[in-house]
Amino acid sequence: QLQLVESGGGLVQSGGSLRLSCAAPGFGLGYYAIGWFRQAQGKEREWVSCLSRSGVTTNYADFVKGRFTISRDTAKKTVYLQMNSLKPEDTGVYYCAADPLAVEAVCAMTSYDYNHWGQGTQVTVSS
Repeated sequence: QLQLVESGGGLVQSGGSLRLSCAAPGFGLGYYAIGWFRQAQGKEREWVSCLSRSGVTTNYADFVKGRFTISRDTAKKTVYLQMNSLKPEDTGVYYCAADPLAVEAVCAMTSYDYNHWGQGTQVTVSS
């Protein structure tokens, strides 16, 4: 059973940076597209970014383009979300998720396509 473990969240000032990690111990990331989502208190979960199985395709929500970067280290079985120029509106619980059915060079932007989820990591950006 695939398990995803997020880490790297915390409290940071506006304009600061954090790097989130999504580890998949024991599983090759080449079998899954990985997505990052976030959920602010009182709001619905929203898609942030994704990385295809091949690692070639990355996509970003408009509100993080130019600030966030998704990447992976296949040897460490870990996907990262580097978050720069953080804003208070980036505050929320960040989740990574895996899609085992994705076509190799495609990653989905909707939560319905992902069926393995991590427990989430809290990101708080103070103004």
